[in-house]
Amino acid sequence: MNLSLQYAVIALNINLPYTMELSIIILNYKMKGLVKNCVKTIFESEFDQPYEIIVVDNNSGDGVEAMLQERFPQVKFIQTGANLGMGAGNNAGINAALGKYVLIMNPDIFVSRDSLQKLYDYISQRSDVGLVAPRLLNPDKTLQYTCYRWHKFLTPALRRTFFGKIKWAQKELDRFLMRDWDHASTREVDWIQGSCLLIPKKVIDEAGAFDDRFFMYFEDTDLCRRIRKAGYKNVYLAEAEVVHLHRRQSADQSGLKSLFSKLTRIHIASWMKYMLKWKGES
Repeated sequence: MNLSLQYAVIALNINLPYTMELSIIILNYKMKGLVKNCVKTIFESEFDQPYEIIVVDNNSGDGVEAMLQERFPQVKFIQTGANLGMGAGNNAGINAALGKYVLIMNPDIFVSRDSLQKLYDYISQRSDVGLVAPRLLNPDKTLQYTCYRWHKFLTPALRRTFFGKIKWAQKELDRFLMRDWDHASTREVDWIQGSCLLIPKKVIDEAGAFDDRFFMYFEDTDLCRRIRKAGYKNVYLAEAEVVHLHRRQSADQSGLKSLFSKLTRIHIASWMKYMLKWKGES
């Protein structure tokens, strides 16, 4: 049995409190199969601290609660009762978390045996770091670009539409995606995609949790900016690697269809909220 799970089982059996070091929050919306595999890889990993897993469901109706009760009864489950979006859904898990550190993890993440330990070891030894994230890889182990420089005004439009394929736009996308760096080394960055983020609870208390006005997109950008504003670093940890099954859904759209897709509309709406919130900030 995993050492961290032993701590939890012992504490439950003798009804005594124990120190929870890490809370892993997985937000589900109609991804039951991915949740199952994600949780399985966590329990199979080698992590030497007490931890809990909290699965938050945004009213999926996909049977995820029954699956967890059958396969992983030790996992905490929260039903929000509605599709609250990324920010508010993860906040429900953060509010219930008992850990000193909080790991926000999408259900399409598969951790390696040592990635949780590497993330924890890094941030637990550095009081100036407010957020750390691993190197994300595709299933074929190719790199995903998941840490970025701050947006410029047109960056979201170039990312979400066919305009990004125009030659003059490539320079801006290369800057934004940090393509001048091989992503093979650890470094401080402006902000990091919210697929897998480890944050001390005290930093969340200082900087605030996700802004639930962002239903989807920019909730991670906004959080990273607030963490930086609170005086902490956002760090990309290249030595910790996880597999991410994510495929940018905007890549399935082409031509004018990309301008009118629902996801594009949500992205642009979040972009405008972000711009208004951070107006005047460089």
